[in-house]
Amino acid sequence: MVDRVAALERHLAGYTDILHGACTTGRRLTRDELESRRAEGERAAEAGLPLRGLIRAHLSAAQQVAPYSGAPLLAVLEQAVDAFVEGYERAQHQAVRQEEAARREFIDDLLYGRSGLGRLAERAERFGLRLSQTHAVAVAAGPEPYGDGYPVARSIESAMLSRFEGRQILLTTKDGRLICVAPGDQPDVLAYFAERAYTATHGGRVAIGRTHPGPGGVVHSYEEALAALDLADRMDLPGPVLRAADLLVFPVLMRDRQAMTDLVETVLGPLRTARGGPRPLLETLTAYFDSGCVATEAARRLSLSVRALAYRLERIHALTTTDPADPLNRYTLQTATIGARLLGWPNAGD
Repeated sequence: MVDRVAALERHLAGYTDILHGACTTGRRLTRDELESRRAEGERAAEAGLPLRGLIRAHLSAAQQVAPYSGAPLLAVLEQAVDAFVEGYERAQHQAVRQEEAARREFIDDLLYGRSGLGRLAERAERFGLRLSQTHAVAVAAGPEPYGDGYPVARSIESAMLSRFEGRQILLTTKDGRLICVAPGDQPDVLAYFAERAYTATHGGRVAIGRTHPGPGGVVHSYEEALAALDLADRMDLPGPVLRAADLLVFPVLMRDRQAMTDLVETVLGPLRTARGGPRPLLETLTAYFDSGCVATEAARRLSLSVRALAYRLERIHALTTTDPADPLNRYTLQTATIGARLLGWPNAGD
């Protein structure tokens, strides 16, 4: 207590002399006097002293200038305190900006793996993460980009921190997307984040990467989540929540891109000769396989009659010499159809 009082008094040095000099002449405070109070306010903020106690100390010290009561004292007191508070707030705002810059730098290094793992782990503890554990990352993308100060980001952060108080989670934004990093053994955190993000973004998609250990595990999980979002856009995958663990077959199919390209061109290339181009027949194959090869469901999805669907399947068979009804042919056709969606075939130039 004594130390705090002494600290408060240190920031009042010269204050009563300024008040006394101004009241004696009836003048207002000079520019240098105001700047000295602002500088003292900055130092007080950097020292972590409470503003309420500092203002009380200013008012108490002003009582020593008692002979100069009334308007002159009140006017210069207002000037002095206002300048002091301005400096105090300026230092606080600067500290907040520095903290935000440090947090953003850490997040960039964490998600892109641009810092030494040991140093990154040390910095992570400051932001509530222990990178020696396993982590998983969820990424939410909505119809518009989101930043840290956006109402959507604030509402999700508030809900998450309220529900999981004390948990080691990190909420942030990156490239207009909402991101949540959570311990790998707490799937309820990411599930709740996905629920809140889907609601807040009015129908956006959320992708959850797999759990991985160590500092590099966050990068790996983040990249998996981004890849899942990209895959969902290209493949028009259903469902608001995508899990990288459920989509592992697609990276496997694209591991040899040239082989997949050859398969698509060999199997589906003949569809280019169809009237109207290959797209209607490719859409037919997509709907047919997505509906589990159930003709009535595929026809419903395409707004066709079952007879019209059967005709299209016959045309595909005739052009490609590959029968969708044959088990082996069906697998070849389905793999080529998935490959076409992954490759964006046929593109505008085809």
